Amino acid sequence: MKPEDRRQSLMDLLLEAGSASVEDMANRFGVSRMTIHRDLDDLEQAGLLRKVHGGASIESSPQFESDFRYRERIGLAEKRAIAALAAGLIEPGQIVILDDSSTVGAMAPLLLGLRPLTVITNNLSVMNTLAGIAGITLISLGGQFSKKFNGFFGIVAEEALKTLRADAAFLSTSAIEGAQAFHQDQEVIQIKRQMLRSARRRYLLADHEKFGRQALHFFTGLDAFDAVLTGAAVSNAARQPLAEAGVALMTTDRDTSEQAA
Repeated sequence: MKPEDRRQSLMDLLLEAGSASVEDMANRFGVSRMTIHRDLDDLEQAGLLRKVHGGASIESSPQFESDFRYRERIGLAEKRAIAALAAGLIEPGQIVILDDSSTVGAMAPLLLGLRPLTVITNNLSVMNTLAGIAGITLISLGGQFSKKFNGFFGIVAEEALKTLRADAAFLSTSAIEGAQAFHQDQEVIQIKRQMLRSARRRYLLADHEKFGRQALHFFTGLDAFDAVLTGAAVSNAARQPLAEAGVALMTTDRDTSEQAA
């Protein structure tokens, strides 16, 4: 097997399992542990995985965000429920911004029932779902494509956003600590911040697993959003900091937001 084919197979394995040991990978592909280490070094350098003691992982950490293909399979039922809650905030005829996240991406099929709409996005999955659909005016943000995040980023995308205005923006983040949002990647944060500036109303979509987690870079305070949308399983410990900060919380088991007094 050619090295590039083996590395792709290594990624396929990690996308399926989340993590694997060097010994298991060496046995699976019939190569030495040293060869696997070299493969993992190259894949880590490309930002596709993180080496851990005795193996490799594609799961998120404070410094590493997992591949989009892995994230879109995790907590799918909750993400769909959050997406449905978010879609209920949109009215036909509006202009909406959708970011690169898998949670926000789950909104795309639901938008077909809300036409006509104008959708601005850097999310390739959203583009593929909505491209050519009657009643959808799709504005795709240019920039440099990231396979890991399945979206477009960089100066070109940010400059395009500066010229656009929307009724609402729907964003996600990889970690929420207290009443603040964090993310591992600076470039991802930059475009999310511009999306906030380009929209009149802003909503954060985050499954309950995002709460109480840390990531390297500060994104924004949750008070930048009109509401935070999450699953019914969000803990009371996660709710309290939001209530203290006056942040509206909408959960999938409620029809209205909870606003701190």
